[in-house]
Amino acid sequence: MSQNSSPSPLSIPSLTAPVAMGYIPLGAVFGFLFVQAGGDTWLAIASSLLIYAGAAQFMMVPMLAAGLPISAIALATLVLNLRHIFYGLSLLNHMPAARWQRWYSIFALTDETYSVLTALPSQARARHMALVCALNQGWWVLGTTLGAVLGAQVQIGLTGLDFVLAALFAVLAVEQWRVRRDVLPIWIALAAYAIALLVFPAQALALAIALSLLAAALRPARRSGLPATPKQPDAS
Repeated sequence: MSQNSSPSPLSIPSLTAPVAMGYIPLGAVFGFLFVQAGGDTWLAIASSLLIYAGAAQFMMVPMLAAGLPISAIALATLVLNLRHIFYGLSLLNHMPAARWQRWYSIFALTDETYSVLTALPSQARARHMALVCALNQGWWVLGTTLGAVLGAQVQIGLTGLDFVLAALFAVLAVEQWRVRRDVLPIWIALAAYAIALLVFPAQALALAIALSLLAAALRPARRSGLPATPKQPDAS
């Protein structure tokens, strides 16, 4: 999809297909673990409908099993999801006009949804934001439901499913590159992680993120728009 073409509502589900490939199995893992830890099936589904916090939901399972108070779980969830405030700021000028769509989009914004939205043409983001958010949450709730139902019935192994999230982010990174045709951020991320792995392997990911943010802040802004039209020679 080119940056200038606006997708139709019928094409939006296909744009969220890579997210579905990650959210359905990951949501199933969450639902399975939640039920196996002693939670009810309906509570697993309700958490994906009302909380919808991905990694925070996985974190919630052992905390609930350990009997920690709701206040501690809420604080940990807040700290873990603070990143949404920072990258959500870049969408403030592209929010839907309808109030309910705007509030729902704020609630349902995730890392993967942000990646899909920023791959859309800027003029199409507000029009399709609520739909993209709803579809992605639907994939997560579907996965949670499948995992919770299976977890209540059978014992299955989860080996290998931990790679799904890494594969999902790899697909989204490729989609971002296809839209923007800017390979420098990918090289920056790879170089930052290589440096972090050599300098501080125990905290390589955190250091790599910090280095990538620093490089992004220091990088000159890309020029947008068409190149200037060259001057025509005088006829005289």
